[in-house]
Amino acid sequence: MQSDLISYISRLELMAFFAGYPLVYALLYFIAGDRPEKRSSFMKKMIVLLPFAYALAGTLYIGLVLKDMYPDYSIKSAAGQFQGHYLKIWGILSVLFWIPALSKKTIFSLLHSLVFFSFLLKDIFLQIISSTGNNIIRNDMNIYTISLILNTCALIAIAIFYFIISGVRKKILSHS
Repeated sequence: MQSDLISYISRLELMAFFAGYPLVYALLYFIAGDRPEKRSSFMKKMIVLLPFAYALAGTLYIGLVLKDMYPDYSIKSAAGQFQGHYLKIWGILSVLFWIPALSKKTIFSLLHSLVFFSFLLKDIFLQIISSTGNNIIRNDMNIYTISLILNTCALIAIAIFYFIISGVRKKILSHS
């Protein structure tokens, strides 16, 4: 019973950080339009920044994992934290999208996040075919809303940071 509760909480944590990304991704592509040649330069840049926003969410997830490990940051504690929790490791791998070579293909970040989005789909499917409690779906929807907000804020933060840095860079180059 105790491990079931811990697994459920762990799954909700993963959903909170990663499950909302596919919708943010899809909405941005919908707003940008289906023809890449007709997209504005702003929309093109926002699409390029998507994997970095996903990596930021992964970095925040690592912060949560480190908080859970406090005060024992030993190898033994880390091994215990991840033992049998392969999806936690999968979530931590999202920080690899900070690497520009990996983030060039935005579809990779979408594919990575669909693993966590599948939790939501599975719970909805189970709700349809059986009489599982409405509380599970209600919890999932609350967590999904939080995930949407987190991933939207991550994209906005990355965009603001990028545009500030590029503005400063232009200003420095114009004075040279």
